[in-house]
Amino acid sequence: GGEGIDVSEEDLALIREKLGLNAPLHIQYFTWLKGYVVGDWGDSLFTGRDVFDEFKLKFPVTLELVIFSQIIAIVLGLPAGIIMALKQDTWLDYTIRITSLAGLSLPSFWSATLLLLGGAYFFMWNPELGSFPITEDPWGNLKQFFWPSIMLGYISASTKARMMRSTMLEVLRQDYIRTAKAKGLTQYTVTARHALKNAFIPVITVIGITTALALGGSVVMERVFSMPGLGNGQAAMATEAGRRFFCLAYCCGKPCLCAECAGHDVCFPRRRQV
Repeated sequence: GGEGIDVSEEDLALIREKLGLNAPLHIQYFTWLKGYVVGDWGDSLFTGRDVFDEFKLKFPVTLELVIFSQIIAIVLGLPAGIIMALKQDTWLDYTIRITSLAGLSLPSFWSATLLLLGGAYFFMWNPELGSFPITEDPWGNLKQFFWPSIMLGYISASTKARMMRSTMLEVLRQDYIRTAKAKGLTQYTVTARHALKNAFIPVITVIGITTALALGGSVVMERVFSMPGLGNGQAAMATEAGRRFFCLAYCCGKPCLCAECAGHDVCFPRRRQV
């Protein structure tokens, strides 16, 4: 590394000693790993505040947004997929498929911005600024999370709906479904008791993956709707003022990426080469 401007060798030595840079690389790595596990994430390079303390303040906002959005995605996506499968190649199937395709195709920042501008222009609605814990201000919390959760949930619901449709159609073509229909069972009984439980298995895997991906989608929603969560801190890195959030965003984004990769490896194990 180069030498700093107007920094004496004594000051550099003190900084290296404080940061543990004098230790061997493997010692530095295990020291960092131990600190990460126990919550000692260091101090911000610009604010000087503890990074873990900032994480504890921002993480509940992101977690609540992800939970609400996934509840909405499940409530909307799974029934939509079932309806598309049961009404295959009808106007209802085409309508829901086009709607879900729009959710997958349109950029989330563009859709969220249109929703924000449309709400402000037609309904005089503006996003709630600040933090509204659900235990202290339930109404303010609902107003703050409603539209971001709807938008993020709509994107996740599109994936779940199309996956549910595919698995349901595959199950409905099985021989045991034809046998159940031949016995005179109603469509509701065949669907509820025989088709759904087998069609849900691949969808559960998709729900886990989309939940992990929603953590990445929360970056855009929190930024557009001015929510004080982890995503807003990560997005602020792109601005000049956002440099101070570098340590926070790195520490928060790393476990999310690791969790997503681990979930992918568990759900889709690689085939062993013979």
